[in-house]
Amino acid sequence: MSATTTKSSYWRGVRDGAPFMLVVGPFGALFGVVATEAGLPLAQVMAMAVLVIAGAAQFAALQLMLEDAALWLVVAGSLVVNLRMAMYSAALVPHLGAAPLWQRALVGYFNFDQNYAMSVALYEVEPDMPLGAKLGFYFGVATPIVPTWTLATWLGAVLGAQVPEALALDFAMPILFLALIGPMIRTRAHLAAAVVSVIAALLLSGLPAGVGLLIAAFLAMATGAAVETWRERRA
Repeated sequence: MSATTTKSSYWRGVRDGAPFMLVVGPFGALFGVVATEAGLPLAQVMAMAVLVIAGAAQFAALQLMLEDAALWLVVAGSLVVNLRMAMYSAALVPHLGAAPLWQRALVGYFNFDQNYAMSVALYEVEPDMPLGAKLGFYFGVATPIVPTWTLATWLGAVLGAQVPEALALDFAMPILFLALIGPMIRTRAHLAAAVVSVIAALLLSGLPAGVGLLIAAFLAMATGAAVETWRERRA
């Protein structure tokens, strides 16, 4: 595996990850604004942004903190929301599991929705990519996103109330996930899983934060697997 190939894959990842800056920025700024208005000091806001890098889990933790929940509940709630990362990790193992421990540790740290979606989509299309190229692309996607998330969170926290409500920063989250999911719906199994996940998430929206989404994710995976099995048997 040549360094040139790894480098080209890295820059390919940077290119593919760059468009997400348009929605990650407002999303990060929204968290900074909300966290500051909730009374968190700047140091704590930035610590969450740098250590967690998971907007949904950060918002869940913030909501529980505002409700004066016990520390273990805050941690448990965040873990429930982020359990999808365990599924992401399992899906990445066949592609990146042979990497050295320190590289796998970095993969775990940068394991978030955009990185996972873009990388797995590419690995499925190009299954014969060498390990170095796969890692290069993975970290390339993270390169424009992580600094944007961190800087936007800082700006939101510092500016706080100066951000006008007319900007409607909360638009960023649904657009972000639509941009991730849309290109990945390529088969009947994908479509069936997407439909089931939407319906289940809506029906289970009254459950505690993250629980309904987790159940919806498992139902969607089971549906996708069932449809794919049915299709293979017919073929």
